[in-house]
Amino acid sequence: MIKIAHRIGVIGGGSWATAIVKVLQHHDKKVNWFIRRQELIDAIQNTGHNPEYLSQVEFDQTKIFASNDLDEIISNSDIVIFCIPAAFLHRQIETLSKEILQDKIIISAIKGIIPEFNAIVSNYFKTVFDIPSGNYGVIAGPTHAEEVVMDRLSYLTVASANEDIGIVMSELLGSKNIKIALSRDVEGVEYASVLKNVYAVAAGISVGLGYGDNFLSVLTSNAIVEMRRFLDAINHCKRDVNNTSYCGDIIVTSYSQFSRNRMFGNLIGKGYSVNYSRIEMKQVAEGYYAAKCMTEINDSFKVDMPILAAVYNICYNNVSPSQEMRKLAEKLQ
Repeated sequence: MIKIAHRIGVIGGGSWATAIVKVLQHHDKKVNWFIRRQELIDAIQNTGHNPEYLSQVEFDQTKIFASNDLDEIISNSDIVIFCIPAAFLHRQIETLSKEILQDKIIISAIKGIIPEFNAIVSNYFKTVFDIPSGNYGVIAGPTHAEEVVMDRLSYLTVASANEDIGIVMSELLGSKNIKIALSRDVEGVEYASVLKNVYAVAAGISVGLGYGDNFLSVLTSNAIVEMRRFLDAINHCKRDVNNTSYCGDIIVTSYSQFSRNRMFGNLIGKGYSVNYSRIEMKQVAEGYYAAKCMTEINDSFKVDMPILAAVYNICYNNVSPSQEMRKLAEKLQ
């Protein structure tokens, strides 16, 4: 059994990392926190706030050791929670040695795909760092960082082949405002977390083009069916895609005001270019990268995925959003 008293490291300085550190502090845990930029470290140490992400959150500085020395943070942690956007994970940690991650519990709070490898995060850590499945877990579910720090009731899923990891992470993160479910479907949960970003981009494009709630509900329903087809093709196991870590994540990301992927798509639907929309976002829209990676992955499986294809064509083939959404609308049921 993993000891809950073990040292905890959080990798990343964005919204989700900030929210997770807040939750850990609620449980009176000390945190080793890797933040790339020294000015953010200084601000957190001096003011107790992250000035760029969820700045309303107040930290107890005595329970945070913040550093931009990644090796130091990992060396001094037993459980390492990665919160870096998937698009930047490899370039951030590629210089790490395999040895430094051995015997660590690796937890991914990343909802994206590693573009350099076309790999979900679990496969990336297994391939590049030889992390066994028994040392790995993923945090997923329909949960926006903004609502977590407002103490709004939220539901997370911890997926791992090792039940002990799920139990420990439940104790570290669970509270009256955060309910935890456990799963062993690591691959399915991670692919669902990737695909929901693509579907949220599609939702945003449709709203930006002027489509209403009637169409959005049909788009979302078809996205759930499309995701089920893909998950069954890659790994047909006993899973209920109506659960929160699959269906719930699609719904919240497609409808929420906090969804950066929906915001990204909304800009495109309103007529802004893909590149301008990426710059204007100022945060990473994982769905942009996921559309390309998932299209390439699906080349091997040949699953019928018209929503994925539509987002890919708009983002990478310079196809007119209005034209592509009209074509997609004819395929939805």
